[in-house]
Amino acid sequence: MTEQFLDAGDIVTTHGVRGEVKLIPLCDGAEFLKGLKTLYIGDTPYAVEALRPHKGAALIKFKGIDTVEAAMALRGKRVRFDRGDVKLPKGHVFLADVYGLPVYDTRTERELGRLAEILFLPAGEVWVVRGDAGEIMIPQKGGFIDPVDPAEGRITVHTIEGMLPDED
Repeated sequence: MTEQFLDAGDIVTTHGVRGEVKLIPLCDGAEFLKGLKTLYIGDTPYAVEALRPHKGAALIKFKGIDTVEAAMALRGKRVRFDRGDVKLPKGHVFLADVYGLPVYDTRTERELGRLAEILFLPAGEVWVVRGDAGEIMIPQKGGFIDPVDPAEGRITVHTIEGMLPDED
């Protein structure tokens, strides 16, 4: 079952004296969050008055949070967004929907394990699969991973010889 609310990031500190907070994103970044009008802390909705990228973080001004003291009360809190408020481009998925899915390899015709982690490296994403054969790292670039539809219930990959740890 898919979660309605997904992690946007963590508030780590305040910024300035007018109630802005600094959020370290746990999603695609501040640009991704810019279009959202409401963010959630716990079950409480907060209207976004302004949001701007700043040195890899997001500076957010919530409506009604107008002092540094009010902003300090939010420090350390996890911020979430409603998936219904986001329109993903065709072919994109929320990563939260693919973690834990079984990964099937067409070359070896077997399940390799489950998607455990996605590494965001300078050269591109690397999907980490953990299973009986050990840990397998599959680059997102290069045609190794088919487009993912979480409703299918699995991820299909195309490995090459030597990519799997049990092929030494």
